[in-house]
Amino acid sequence: MSAPSPTKPTVLFVCVHNAGRSQMAAGYLASMSGGSIDVRSAGSEPAESLNPVAVEAMAEEGIDITAAVPTILRTEQVRASDVVITMGCGDTCPVFPGKRYEAWDLDDPAGQPLADVRRIRDDIKARVTGLLSDLQGRENGRKTRT
Repeated sequence: MSAPSPTKPTVLFVCVHNAGRSQMAAGYLASMSGGSIDVRSAGSEPAESLNPVAVEAMAEEGIDITAAVPTILRTEQVRASDVVITMGCGDTCPVFPGKRYEAWDLDDPAGQPLADVRRIRDDIKARVTGLLSDLQGRENGRKTRT
């Protein structure tokens, strides 16, 4: 992974297995932001591989997450992030002052049929859209004050 850029916000998505929810959110934010945000994801207990149904659901949206690999959550990732979004990992995320934390209550797509994963995916997309709008608004606000 590359080092975060001082001019770009860094967002870290965290779920238990880093195989579904966090990977879908990272895929959406990377695609929607056009590279204006450093996007990362990790898991407290990463799986061996991505959830194939999550991959299929994202492919329906034209987003390929097949290159993503479930990764263990490390304290350094949290420290280097501006925004940390947790998705059901409980208290396993370290907390640092000055970081923005959000807990997204999302169903786990593991073992779910495609129809249910689509619903989870669409919920994630709506949340990522709101997050992106907020981050871009803050960035634009900073630019106008300088």
